[in-house]
Amino acid sequence: MISQFRKYTDSWIARIFFILMAVSFVGWGISSDLFRLMGPPTWVAKVGGEPIETATFQAEFQRAMAQRTRDLPANQEPPPGLRLQVGQQTLERMVGQMALGQELKALRVVTPDDAVAAAARAMPAFQGTDGKFNKDVFASVLRNNGYTEARFLAELRGDVSQKQLLSTLDASVAAPDAEVKPLYEFEFEKRSADMALFPLDAAPEPAAPDEAALKRWYDNHPDSYTTPEYRRIKAIELSPQSLASEINVTDEELHTAYDEHKAEFVTPEKRSAQVISAPDEAKAKALMAKWQGGADWAAMQAAATAEGASGITQDDAMQVQFPDPDLANAVFSAPADTISQPVKGVLGWFVVKVTKIAPGETTTFEQAKDKLKERAVTSKAADLMYERANKLDQLLGNGAGLDDLPSDLGVAGLAGTLDAQGDTQSGGPAPIPGSPELKKAIIAAAFQVRQGDPAQLQEVPTPSTGGSAYYALTVESVIPPGEKPYDAVKDQVIQDWKQDQRRRHQDAAATAMMTAVKDGKSFSDAATIAGVTPRLSPLVTRNQGDAAVPATLQRVLFGMKKGEATMVETPEGFVVGQLVEIVRPDVSADKVGYDQAKAAIKKSLSNDMATVFLDALRQRANPRINQANFDSVVQPR
Repeated sequence: MISQFRKYTDSWIARIFFILMAVSFVGWGISSDLFRLMGPPTWVAKVGGEPIETATFQAEFQRAMAQRTRDLPANQEPPPGLRLQVGQQTLERMVGQMALGQELKALRVVTPDDAVAAAARAMPAFQGTDGKFNKDVFASVLRNNGYTEARFLAELRGDVSQKQLLSTLDASVAAPDAEVKPLYEFEFEKRSADMALFPLDAAPEPAAPDEAALKRWYDNHPDSYTTPEYRRIKAIELSPQSLASEINVTDEELHTAYDEHKAEFVTPEKRSAQVISAPDEAKAKALMAKWQGGADWAAMQAAATAEGASGITQDDAMQVQFPDPDLANAVFSAPADTISQPVKGVLGWFVVKVTKIAPGETTTFEQAKDKLKERAVTSKAADLMYERANKLDQLLGNGAGLDDLPSDLGVAGLAGTLDAQGDTQSGGPAPIPGSPELKKAIIAAAFQVRQGDPAQLQEVPTPSTGGSAYYALTVESVIPPGEKPYDAVKDQVIQDWKQDQRRRHQDAAATAMMTAVKDGKSFSDAATIAGVTPRLSPLVTRNQGDAAVPATLQRVLFGMKKGEATMVETPEGFVVGQLVEIVRPDVSADKVGYDQAKAAIKKSLSNDMATVFLDALRQRANPRINQANFDSVVQPR
């Protein structure tokens, strides 16, 4: 048999067959490797040849979406437009970070471990109640935001390195006076106007309207007399407050907590002061004498500048906020509204005048007791609430209704009718217990859940209590919006009609005065004819107003010429104004303000420079985007 088989293999036909088989196997192996190597790419983008893998992008995208959708109602899916926007922003950020990281590698910028650790310890998010770095808080914040410690520290190292590089750009930026001065003058120019007010409540009482006029008003303003949609809901809450009766907190525990957080219950004294800082005692004494002689603060600032000194104000500051300890002691030992003798400090000589004293306060244990107890209950309730929430979730998931829940779960029940603002049909706020965040979530959910949908347990972060809470609700009925009958709102119709008549009267009076001023009458004469008393407004800038100047008038003042008049409407009535004074700022008399404006402009230029630099890095890296993989993450089908 074997010899016969060998005989067949010696033939040309057999040899050709085996050659074809060998080629097929080799080809199959090669082609499978080729198909494997030429499969679909796993990256979303390539930056300078370095890939951003789909899984890495997906993790960042999901984290960004979680932050952007925190305020969405429960069970509501984010719209496609939001997903696309977040996806594009996330990818742009990752591409920019990778391009900058590649530049850091090329420049060999390295951040040592000590600098990374110091940066992490300085972050407020990782500090405990004592204001110091807390390892447990650090771990909790990372866990809640989906970070491992290694990953967070790696990203922080990159951030610190990036700041090192960008700080070199900042050092090269300068704000030239030719640019700062016109911007400073534009920002701090002050204007005032003569004003004549025509308030609605000063208009004469309108005559009583007839029935036809009232019904015509009612018909022409249907949106003013409608009822909103109301929903009758049934809900349960699980919160530290609902479990409070099951949690025991002793006075000893409260005293311990009070002692541990004593700094929180002590408000230090604060003072406001005007300070002249001089380079030597002789100049300090000369300036003190001028000040004691009756010069106001503006004059003292100008005098200080002329002498090579400076005038500084410090508002509502604690003692530790003053840069010089000797100055701080002088301010906090001086009586109010008294000009001190010159004081020698580490940074020079000072003359001070305390303009305001806000005494310190200490909250006693008895005053803080309720707050301490609420915190202790919240802390102790965390584990118990988690256990109860699991039981509730299981019961509701198995089809139990809100009325079928056991009475020993520590939940609070509520039922009632409310509108989308949380008000009842009688007009007052619905009596929903719990924290403000929990109330807001329940009201929002009441108008997202459909009538008849089964109750689902939802968790709500409650920063106001330092924890979280749970709720579940069902919508029992929906009362659609409707029109209020005329007879039911007649009194309101009368008041609205009268207010409109007052508005019309004051509009006509203000218009008449405005016309008279434009025709050449003086502002005071036109006001006298109109029966109002004009008054001069205080000086205002473009961005800093005064309560005495209506915002609508302030906005138009800076587009007017001196002597020009205007008329504006306010919520209270009408105002006729005429621009009478333009005060342009004196740079030499306000060195502090000018320097602040210069620093702000320099900061803006630095930001622009950083943006241009990062964009240049991104373009040089020539990023390639894999649209298919991007869409698979951001807009999955």
